[in-house]
Amino acid sequence: METAVNASKIAQGKCNKQRVQKWLKHISVSVTVVFAGQKNKEDLGILYSNRAASYLKDGNCSECIKDCTRSLELVPFGLKALLRRALAYEALEIYRQAYVDYKTVLQIDWNIPAAHDGVNRMTKALTDIDGPSWREKLPPIPTVPMSVKESLAQAASPASSPQQNSEIDNKKKAPGPEAAKKAKALKEEGNAFVKKGEHKKAVEKYTQSLGQDPKEVTTYTNRALCYLSLKMYKEAISDCDEGLRLDSANIKAFYRRAQANKELKNKKSCIEDLNSVLKLEPNNAVAQKLLQEVQQMK
Repeated sequence: METAVNASKIAQGKCNKQRVQKWLKHISVSVTVVFAGQKNKEDLGILYSNRAASYLKDGNCSECIKDCTRSLELVPFGLKALLRRALAYEALEIYRQAYVDYKTVLQIDWNIPAAHDGVNRMTKALTDIDGPSWREKLPPIPTVPMSVKESLAQAASPASSPQQNSEIDNKKKAPGPEAAKKAKALKEEGNAFVKKGEHKKAVEKYTQSLGQDPKEVTTYTNRALCYLSLKMYKEAISDCDEGLRLDSANIKAFYRRAQANKELKNKKSCIEDLNSVLKLEPNNAVAQKLLQEVQQMK
């Protein structure tokens, strides 16, 4: 009986592999046809990404990475291609590149659990390998343009009436009572860690809090403050971007983004953010002082 079961599992595995190989052949033919027909880049990018998914499922991570890279050359910042490439890098133990791809995904859409989980795994793996200074050995993390974020958000949202959009937004902004309670408690734990100067632990609590209530602006600005302390400036900018998307007149988000932009030598962006602060609060002495410093930067 046991032999029969094992034989069945083996047969099933072979059958699944045959399906994947058949699908890979089909996709490869489709890619060739698209090249011949000179179709648009988006179509070809999707085909490469789909074939990459099949390669990943078949355990062929090197080919998966190649196809994802081709897809991203055609359609920059494609979420599926980035995620699939991150998983393939991780499987090949190329942890730094995997971390970069996971972090890029989160710049585009913060609410992707697989990317958060991937960042956590890579952080642990890289800390074990390189120690506390592991971030210094990372390749550059690309900055996702706001136009890309907006276009992807629009593409993900089905066409609906203004009233329906308002209802959807209200639902997103209003977590259930239990989730709201958990989010508040986790945020308060994060605040307590900040007071102790334990910013890494605070980030963990704020991240958990946002998992319960992803529309709480102060949690984003609080976590941005922690990222500034940890010299994770791109992450700080990403949180400030999200905070400003939720509250376009949030002074803390503008100011903390300005601080991050200053550290990244983004002088123009820094000045723009400080001017936004001073437009809202003309007598903000801290912003005035920082603006003077930045204007003297070369």
